[in-house]
Amino acid sequence: MTDALQPILLAIGLASLILLVTALARRLPIPTPILQLLAGLGVGLIPGLPAFELDPHLVFLVFLPPVLWSAAYFTSFREFRQNLRPITLLAVGLVGATTAAVAFAAHALFPGMPWAVAVALGAIISPPDAVAAEAILKRLPVPRRAVVILEGESLVNDASALVLYRTAVAAAVTGSFSLGEASVRFVVDALLGALIGLFVGWCILQAAKRTRDVLAQVLLTLVGPYVAWVAAEVIHVSAVLAVVAGGLFLRQQFSEVVSPAARMQARTVWELLIFVVNALIFVLLGLQFGTLLGALQPGGIGTVVTAGLLLSLLVIVVRLVWVPVATFLPRWLSAERRRRDPMPEWSSIFLVSWTSMRGIVSLASALALPVVLADGSPMPYRTEIVLVTMIVILMTLVAQGISLTPIIRALRFAPEHAHEAEVHYARREAARYGLETIDDLRDEPWVRGEDLARLEAEYRERGRQNLSDGDADPERSTSRRRLRAAVLRAERKQLVRLRNEGAISDEVLLELEGELDVEALRIGEGDAR
Repeated sequence: MTDALQPILLAIGLASLILLVTALARRLPIPTPILQLLAGLGVGLIPGLPAFELDPHLVFLVFLPPVLWSAAYFTSFREFRQNLRPITLLAVGLVGATTAAVAFAAHALFPGMPWAVAVALGAIISPPDAVAAEAILKRLPVPRRAVVILEGESLVNDASALVLYRTAVAAAVTGSFSLGEASVRFVVDALLGALIGLFVGWCILQAAKRTRDVLAQVLLTLVGPYVAWVAAEVIHVSAVLAVVAGGLFLRQQFSEVVSPAARMQARTVWELLIFVVNALIFVLLGLQFGTLLGALQPGGIGTVVTAGLLLSLLVIVVRLVWVPVATFLPRWLSAERRRRDPMPEWSSIFLVSWTSMRGIVSLASALALPVVLADGSPMPYRTEIVLVTMIVILMTLVAQGISLTPIIRALRFAPEHAHEAEVHYARREAARYGLETIDDLRDEPWVRGEDLARLEAEYRERGRQNLSDGDADPERSTSRRRLRAAVLRAERKQLVRLRNEGAISDEVLLELEGELDVEALRIGEGDAR
């Protein structure tokens, strides 16, 4: 009975801890993820509690797919495409440079560490974490382009790091390595992974078109990331890019295939899911740290702590050097690029350089290292790698995460008005298209002239006034609802067209689409597509 109740008690305890820490975080200037991690660390150090072991497969299969899918879904594809060059320089170039720097440093710090193992350590701690970056930067007043670049980097860098990681681990286990084979494998993994994600996204859209059940449509979005991940894992290609590609593709088409009620429920469900998953990730990360610290032998910790601190400093310095150089060099080499894309403010460059928190993916990768090699001998330096990874995560997540808020305040970024301008433009264009639709509906037999005139006046005055609910004539009420619903659908289609043409971002589309969906639910047309 005790064994049966243990998972339930653990779940209740974690939920209570998350609620307590989240409530406390609202009163403190410390980011919520940091408090969640520290709370988990404190619980993990309580004497007498059973040791907590974080299953890396749980992280990769249960936690990572919805986080990546959600981040991709809410990423503006227009801005992602516009910033593809800096995103690639960070997600691929910087990951490779950091992996190489860490490998050389680790080989020097741990005499006798094989090069393949050193490269594996570099790949483990090279990518900043998607969860950490999104959770900490989400509500801070930072330049929009910096956020897009950081979010885009966090979507792609896990893929490049995991390819390097798997290649290095395979070389360590088998003792053989081929640079050409690894390069080809990287390209194949990326392309096939992205194609799988696109196919899964297309299947979800086709299924959503064929059902009017709102809960079924929401469930399809929840199942999507796991289907994409598992399908990619089965054929051993990039599951990260499969999930990212699926989320990006679904966002581009979702507005046109489901009802307002489905969109609103999906948005609510996903917000709650991501809140719970993010909170669990940081609490479980802290619990695992507590377990590892409790198991340390006092005599052997000095070398590992020193190495962890030095490597933490190294990954921070490499990024602080790479970002300004990668920003300046292309513009110095190309006058055309300087003209089209002038040099950003130094404050934005520093913000991107400083935001490099490591997180759950790094620890899960370290814990997933094989215990033995192909010949049956133990994996060399496995324990040291896990502990060094833990120290790097703590140093970057806590030190950099806590410092971000005061740094951003000190930098005093100028307010940006591009978003508000796009919102104003989108409202004006949607209303104009709504008026055109009203004109097109004048000759429909079900349209009443007085309802048409009333709605037209409302749109011309831009006053979103409620329709009268006191009318006892069912036919008139039905006419008004149908007329209003038709105009709302026209407005939504115009917003989607503006997004597709690049005139507005996905963020603006989501904001205004939410307003239209609320109005559709208010008039009883929440199931209309």
